[in-house]
Amino acid sequence: MTLDEYAASVAKGVGGEARVTFDTAKISVTPDNWVAAATTLRDEFGLVFFSWLSAIDWTNEVASGDPLSEPVEERYEVLCTVGDLSEGRRVTLSTDISKDAGLPTLTGVYAGADWHEREAMDMFGIEFIGHPDPRNLYLPDGFLGNPLRKSYPLMSREVKPWPGSVDVEGMPGDEPSTENPEA
Repeated sequence: MTLDEYAASVAKGVGGEARVTFDTAKISVTPDNWVAAATTLRDEFGLVFFSWLSAIDWTNEVASGDPLSEPVEERYEVLCTVGDLSEGRRVTLSTDISKDAGLPTLTGVYAGADWHEREAMDMFGIEFIGHPDPRNLYLPDGFLGNPLRKSYPLMSREVKPWPGSVDVEGMPGDEPSTENPEA
């Protein structure tokens, strides 16, 4: 069975749409079919290995970098990749949610989704409904903002003056520098 045929079969099995990119079947489902699709991938297609979960912030508000050339439909695209342990097949499951919506947790289907969902909660502000441990994974309590949102200002990209002169030390055995008389 070719990858395109496999992707079509999986999409039909989970009630989604298939696309093949980078030797991976990408299956798009609705948010209300997210958990059921993941369960079907695990139970009926043998995709028992949870690889990763993350999100893409599709937004028109960009705090740093070049402005968009054309507007996009604002949303989060949540993606997770699962695979089998014998043939090396991978499927990326994808769903779009509005910026103010949550998504049911996959931790009941794949225990490995726990930390990935916590990371997406920290970095994007996406709520995973029913998550057993929604504590911050990286960010300290009281941290304001979500660093992977495109609207989050990246302070490191702002030009700041260097706070002082640079003291360059020579290597052992080198002659003292004449450019820096203090060395």
